Amino acid sequence: MRDYVKLLKFVKPHIGLFVCAVICMIFSTLFDGISLGMIVPLADKVLTNKAIIVPTKLPAFLSNLINMINSTPPLLLLHSMVIVILFIFLLKGLFEFLQSYLMSDVGQRVVRDIRAKLYQKMQELSLDYFTHKRGGELISRITNDVKLVENAVSYGSTDLVYQSLQVALFTSLIFFIHPKLALLSLLMLPLISFPILKIGKVLRKLSTKTQERMADINSVLYENIIGVRVVKSFNMEHYEIKKFNTANNDYYRFTMKAIKRTLLVGPFTEILGCLAGLLVFVIAGKDVIAGKLSFGVFGLFLGSLFSLIRPFKKLSQVNSINQQAMAASVRIHEILDKAPSVSENQNAATLGGFEHSIVFDNVSFGYNGQEVLANIRLEVKKGEVIAIVGPSGAGKTTLVDLIPRFYDPRKGKITIDGTDIRDVTLASLRAHIGIVTQETILFNDSIKSNIVYGRMDASLQEIERAAAQAYAHDFIRRLPEGYDTFIGDRGIKLSGGERQRLAIARALLKNPPILILDEATSQLDTESERIVQEALNRLMQGRTVFMIAHRLSTVKNAHRIIVVAEGRVLEDGSHEELLRKDGLYRKLCQCQELGL
Repeated sequence: MRDYVKLLKFVKPHIGLFVCAVICMIFSTLFDGISLGMIVPLADKVLTNKAIIVPTKLPAFLSNLINMINSTPPLLLLHSMVIVILFIFLLKGLFEFLQSYLMSDVGQRVVRDIRAKLYQKMQELSLDYFTHKRGGELISRITNDVKLVENAVSYGSTDLVYQSLQVALFTSLIFFIHPKLALLSLLMLPLISFPILKIGKVLRKLSTKTQERMADINSVLYENIIGVRVVKSFNMEHYEIKKFNTANNDYYRFTMKAIKRTLLVGPFTEILGCLAGLLVFVIAGKDVIAGKLSFGVFGLFLGSLFSLIRPFKKLSQVNSINQQAMAASVRIHEILDKAPSVSENQNAATLGGFEHSIVFDNVSFGYNGQEVLANIRLEVKKGEVIAIVGPSGAGKTTLVDLIPRFYDPRKGKITIDGTDIRDVTLASLRAHIGIVTQETILFNDSIKSNIVYGRMDASLQEIERAAAQAYAHDFIRRLPEGYDTFIGDRGIKLSGGERQRLAIARALLKNPPILILDEATSQLDTESERIVQEALNRLMQGRTVFMIAHRLSTVKNAHRIIVVAEGRVLEDGSHEELLRKDGLYRKLCQCQELGL
């Protein structure tokens, strides 16, 4: 129940539309009852010209209405009923349209809101969350899971309210006409409810598994699209097809289990409803023969009783839809309720500038119970170019990831001009930092949009100047649409060197005082590396630079070289100073010279 209440909270901002839809449902249900009530005068007065007989005491206005109908000539009543029935069905159709449209609008608004909240939450979550989640799974949460919630709101809530009103109306009618017979008929209600609730619990578990299988499908698709070059270069198409078919068949299997259980409820409720109807038919039929009940009123009773079958059947389907939606809602709230591991202090100040130094003060960091950095002590003065080298897995990237607060230290602190970076806003901190990595991240947008990313107010002149400084302007001009050229997913339409130069142009336009270069030229050919290195040299001028590199030839001109191994700073000095020591840096240089 708690999960269902959380699900309904998504409707709260649109309660006005929801109430209007419910009002339309009430009117639509009333006209359902009135249209069914037309059976009485049609059967008793128009077709058989007999008086309407109701075995219970009626309110005065109904008693007067029946007396008026009984005294009206059949032909005149027939002509009047034609007009009344037409008018009733017009109004009924209007309210049915309005309630369906309004509930669909509520459903679409809820879906829009949930997707917006999920996407916003994903932007707020820290980097460590994404390192432990599959991209396809997150995509599945914002597409497939949200779709199930939409079904619950648009269709489930509609039927829950509308069919409940139908049950209330037709139950009232049969109790009004023949209370004892109605009570006897509804004794079968517990027999109908038990399997519906039982199957609903099973459906919720199956729905969770089905949604997990859909996440698997999305993950396989996502990874295959991203890694299409690798798949084709290793001739792994058949393997990927087999992997996808496995996930696809698992999804099919769990879906069919859920469908089978959902479909079983319908025939079961119909059979029980039919049994109740036959029981009524036998008992009430005797009253009609005995003259205690007119045929038209009996028809209304029987019609109302059989009309209960459809809403009960619909409500059983609503239970199935809601169980699936609640399973999806739990998965959605796993994201919405997740607190970011890196957050701002309530009284965080704005970082006004960078004038003196960045200090790592006894910094330690680890995740999953494994220590990555231990007791790092490091001071970097403004304008220094610091190269960070060491074996793979030594913690180099993690070290620089602490500066923009992608992660927070487990122990110790990092300060800029004496201020702990945890005491300043994330936006102002990251505004001072530019990052160029070995994996160039570009978006499926124009070249211009990719360069201005992070500085959307830049003029065309500033964009072109940044591109020229990054040695990108010339190749951009040669493209068919110049700066308006779309570059495809992850910039696939460009070469590696061109993508890297756009990333450098983006960093140049941002013009940050602190720069992080993480293997920025490691994946380029010799000519592209030369051009990109020249662009990087321009980018580094006048900035404080943290440069990670495996190719030690690119770090010789750094002011200082930090050698990191096993999460610790082992050596610190210039290229010449470290070569004179018989330490790890000298061994790394010797290995590279020997091509090892």
